Amino acid sequence: METIKAYFALTKPRVIELLLVAAIPAMLQANRGEVDLWLVLGTLFGGWMGAGAANTFNMVADYDIDQKMGRTRARPLVRHRVTKEKAAVFAWALLIASVLWLGFVCNSWLAAAFIVFTNFFYIFVYTKWLKRRTWQNVIWGGAAGCMPVLVGWAVIRDNVHDGSPDHWWQAVVMFMIIFFWTPPHTWALAMKYRDDYARANVPMLPVVATPTETTRKIVVYSWLTVATSLLLVPAASWIYLITALVSGAVFLVVATKLYSGVKAGEKVKPLKLFILSNNYLAALFLGLSVDAVLGLPTLL
Repeated sequence: METIKAYFALTKPRVIELLLVAAIPAMLQANRGEVDLWLVLGTLFGGWMGAGAANTFNMVADYDIDQKMGRTRARPLVRHRVTKEKAAVFAWALLIASVLWLGFVCNSWLAAAFIVFTNFFYIFVYTKWLKRRTWQNVIWGGAAGCMPVLVGWAVIRDNVHDGSPDHWWQAVVMFMIIFFWTPPHTWALAMKYRDDYARANVPMLPVVATPTETTRKIVVYSWLTVATSLLLVPAASWIYLITALVSGAVFLVVATKLYSGVKAGEKVKPLKLFILSNNYLAALFLGLSVDAVLGLPTLL
C-alpha cells in the first residue's frame, strides 16, 4: 500500500485536480447544451494519465532541487520510496497509456498529440531550461498547464459531427486565461517559499526581484487574467458574465491589497492570494461550466 501511495504521489494529484478543472469547462463549452458524460469522464482519465506522466518526469528531472527545498523534501524520490529509474518507467507507461487511450478510446489523436507536446514542453523547455535560468520561467513554462483546455476541446470537437463550427478561438481564450493566471498564482506561493528557491538556486521572481517589483507584476498579470476572461462573454450567457465580473473583482482586490501592503512596509500574507487565485479560477470555470450545460442563449 505504501508503494502504491508513493507512485500516486509522483503524479502530483493536487496539481492534476487543477488541470482537470480547466479541462471540464472546455469540454462542456465545446458543445454547449450537450453533455456526453462518458466521453467527458474518458477524457479526464486519459488527461489524468498524461498529466501524471508530466509530473512524474518533472520529479525525476528536479530530484537535485527537491532535496534542497523544505517544501519538496517529502516527495517520493527524495525519501527514496521510489527510485529514479522506476519513476521514469512509470512516467513513460503513463504517457504511452494516455496517448493510446485518447486516440483509440476517445477518438482524438489531436488530443493525444497535445499530451505528447505538453510532456515535452513541460520537461525540456520549462523544467530543464527555463526554470533554472530565468525569472520568466513560470510565464512561458506555464503554457504547459494551459494545455488541458486544448485537449478537452479537441476530444469534443473530434466527436461532434453535426457540421457546427469548431470555434477554436474560445479554447485559445481559455488557454490565455490560465496563461496569464499562472504567474500571479505561482509568484504568490514563491514569495512564501523564497528562501527555499534561493537555496536551490532557482531564479523565481521573488528571489531576483524586490517584493515591491514582484507584487507589481502580480497585479499586472492579475489584470491581464481578468481582462482576458471577459473575451469569452460573447460566447456565453449572463451566468458567465456575472461570475467573471464578481470573481475577477475579488481577485483584483486581493492582488492590489498585497501590492499596497508591500509598498507600505506592512507584514503581508502572500498565501492568501495563492489560495484565492485557486478559488478564482475554480469559480470562473464553474460558472462557465454551468452556463455551457444549461445552453442559455449567448450574449452575442
